[in-house]
Amino acid sequence: MTEESAVLGVGVLGCADIALRRGIPALLTTPGVRLAAVASRDGAKARTFAERFHCDAVEGYDALLARTDIDAVYIPLPSGLHAEWADKALRAGKHVLAEKPLTTSAEATAALVTTARERGLLLMENFMFVRHPLHAEVRRLVAEGAIGAPRAFHAAFTIPRRPDDDIRYQAALGGGALLDVAGYPLRAARLLLDGPPAVMGAVLTHDPARGVDVGGAALLRTPGGTVAQLMFGLDNAYQCAYEVWGSEGVIRVDRAFTPPPGHTPVIRIERGGEAEELRLPAADQFALAMRCFAATALSGDGFEDHAQDALRQAELVDEIRRMASAERN
Repeated sequence: MTEESAVLGVGVLGCADIALRRGIPALLTTPGVRLAAVASRDGAKARTFAERFHCDAVEGYDALLARTDIDAVYIPLPSGLHAEWADKALRAGKHVLAEKPLTTSAEATAALVTTARERGLLLMENFMFVRHPLHAEVRRLVAEGAIGAPRAFHAAFTIPRRPDDDIRYQAALGGGALLDVAGYPLRAARLLLDGPPAVMGAVLTHDPARGVDVGGAALLRTPGGTVAQLMFGLDNAYQCAYEVWGSEGVIRVDRAFTPPPGHTPVIRIERGGEAEELRLPAADQFALAMRCFAATALSGDGFEDHAQDALRQAELVDEIRRMASAERN
């Protein structure tokens, strides 16, 4: 890629629903990006995607990685396949954007970070909600003292029970609540609190029939003493929200992690017995995430920051799993 061309050729590994609905449409609106090809193990499925999005169809992921017109790959595969194909993509000289979680363990993530660093490539985990301007506004309000000194953070991401054959219940493919939904409140705590949190305790609820955890909770604490309580589950009423509690008030945010592009975000500030609502412009967080990935890959700056961010996330997930296991024993 020359500076004059400044175009990132992108290939998509897998024809997942999230790629169909959000990922590829966002790529197509991203400046400096050319969607080169979509790959599937099923040639017919790849052709269906390719016809819809006007790119090449490729049968087999290895064949896509062998193409010289592809500089980066977007990986919307099941979580349990991320480590294998992210590693192959990096070794093929491609930048990598993978849907969360980047891998299913800190050990696997660390290996990818090393490979990306050795090859001078971008490795990014796609927690797209962190790109939404809503959360920058919450950070600004907290920093300016809108609720006094931060004391606690409460966040929940829970969804109703899915059909028994849903991929979220397949342990071999990285299923379970900890890997699927816990990452959102955990990443939000890391984004909004005063310093890197440590896990103080955790519980996981397991479904023996499915062989995966279907819910849980974690307690974290920052170096400054702010406590975070996180709830997550795959067999609950829908919750997608967080609250920042301060010494003088509370900030509440609903539809925090998966707002549709047309959603108008609302920040509710409660202080001194009064409540105020701030309404922000709608934003497409998927499009913003793709723009961040492309701009970073093209600039060559910030690679290590994104890699370390994914590694710290994976380390905390591992620690929640370890703490929960200790509680069960």
